[in-house]
Amino acid sequence: MAVVPSEAESSANRNLPSLFYSDYLRSRFSTFYFFSPKTFLSNFTSPFRSSRRRECLPLPLPSNFLDSSMNNTNTSRVHGVLKDVLERFLTNLHRIQKNLQFWESIAEKSDNRKAYFMMFERGPRAFIDETVKLLRGRVAQDSYLRNLGQSASDHVNERVSVLSCLRCSLAIFLAQIYVEVDKVGQELITDPESKLPSLLGTINDLFSTLEASIGHLHATRQRDSSVDGTYSTPLMFEELPEINQDGSQWTDCEIRDAINSIYHNLDKLESYISFLVVKHRKPKRITQHWVHYACGAVGLSLCSLWLLRHSSLMGSSDLDNWFQEAKDSTVSFFNDHVEQPILSIRDELFETFRKRHQGLMDLEEVRLTSDSLHRMLLAFSEQTKGQKFPVNASDQKMLEIVMDRYEKELMHPIQNLVSGELARAMLIQVQKLKLDIETAMLELNQILRANEINFAVLAALPAFFVSLLLIMLVRGWFKQDTKAEGRGRVARIQRRLLVVEAEERIMQYQNYVEQGSERDAKYTFGLILYSLDRLYSTVKRHAEDSGEWHRLRQDIINLASPRLQTASKLTVMSNLKIVYDCLLPVLKSR
Repeated sequence: MAVVPSEAESSANRNLPSLFYSDYLRSRFSTFYFFSPKTFLSNFTSPFRSSRRRECLPLPLPSNFLDSSMNNTNTSRVHGVLKDVLERFLTNLHRIQKNLQFWESIAEKSDNRKAYFMMFERGPRAFIDETVKLLRGRVAQDSYLRNLGQSASDHVNERVSVLSCLRCSLAIFLAQIYVEVDKVGQELITDPESKLPSLLGTINDLFSTLEASIGHLHATRQRDSSVDGTYSTPLMFEELPEINQDGSQWTDCEIRDAINSIYHNLDKLESYISFLVVKHRKPKRITQHWVHYACGAVGLSLCSLWLLRHSSLMGSSDLDNWFQEAKDSTVSFFNDHVEQPILSIRDELFETFRKRHQGLMDLEEVRLTSDSLHRMLLAFSEQTKGQKFPVNASDQKMLEIVMDRYEKELMHPIQNLVSGELARAMLIQVQKLKLDIETAMLELNQILRANEINFAVLAALPAFFVSLLLIMLVRGWFKQDTKAEGRGRVARIQRRLLVVEAEERIMQYQNYVEQGSERDAKYTFGLILYSLDRLYSTVKRHAEDSGEWHRLRQDIINLASPRLQTASKLTVMSNLKIVYDCLLPVLKSR
């Protein structure tokens, strides 16, 4: 349809040459200006951007569809279009869902918490505005607090309304596309010439329906709206070219034009949704916690000023002295609890030859004392008994002979001390006492040497615990295991919550089907696809590591199938929660 250009467009066309040359000169100049903000940030962040696209939920197509599409270029093109449509819609749904969950959580809180959000979690500008309003109406503070609570409710409800409408429309579109592809999946293989035009025409009709459902959101702004800025232009999708839509045969050029039209509509839709989501998104993290950051900045500034006063820049040597004391303390701690214990352990493990030689000498002295005692006992026993004893006679038996003789000699100690065997028996007992003392000292020395390495380990324990604490802090900082893709306890819980969410939506979908609510059923089915897509992407890596991905992937595809009955889906869902290791509950330690 021809459109008559307006006066503004005519003036813009008259100024087109000047605009062209100014843009040309600006672009040529920017090529030489490497450090322009856009170029510099793009060059700086390019190494950190990943070119890998997230794998989304597969299309409900037969397993041999890819093999058959290799022989048909148009079928392959349509498969790429459907895949891009599914991926983009799921990505936009995720962006909308994240912001919508935040505003819904704010809406469920108390009025005081909403007032706190309006005052302190919308940035310093909102804080100043609300403070000025409070000071102006200080006589009627109660009414101001009521107005603030009502303002917070309007602020939140406006965003919840727009984002909910967006989510509903996109979910319905996603469900219709998925069901339509599931219907014609097998026919796209057997008769692609007649099914491709009808599928492209259906997609075009769905875009027209989507335009009617969300195209009005740019004009629904309230009079006292809290949304900053102006809305974008209305959403207007391109219609399919005037071609033989009712015919069964399309040329390659017609199919190519239809595919290009779908891609243009996808780009328009993504720009429109991005603009609306940005206008209704949740505050950034730095905006929500600006009070904490401001207090931290003030504290850091005061600390910097205090350090500056004690630094050499202000003629003070306090900072240098503190650094020197900290350095000396660190070096002392390192020497006492790291270096010396390690050196001691090394000496005990690798330099034991000298100590071993000394231990052998001690053992030799004990052996000499023992041999001397044995000879003394042997000579005393042979003289006392008047018989020959074997060389290897027991020391215990010969010691009994000595003690018997010692008891008899004690009957007349003075006489036997001079002319008897009493002195000799006493000397033998002294030799026995010497042997016992040397044996005890040898055992004690061995115990102390064995515990030297334990003492060194105990001295190194403080440094070990400090190192372990630092490693745990660094690991927790880098791991950030708070998302469902992680490997920790929180990530496992979130994956199970995704399963529970999908199960609840499946049951809700069945209720809408039984009630005959077709629109609500489509909306819920679209949310089911979104939940299964999140589950698909989060468990893929963990299931591949455990070898469960092939079976788990097929179960998720079955859950997304429109043909599978709800009872069967619930059975599959119950198996997900008890069979697969990546979805099992966390074992609590008692």
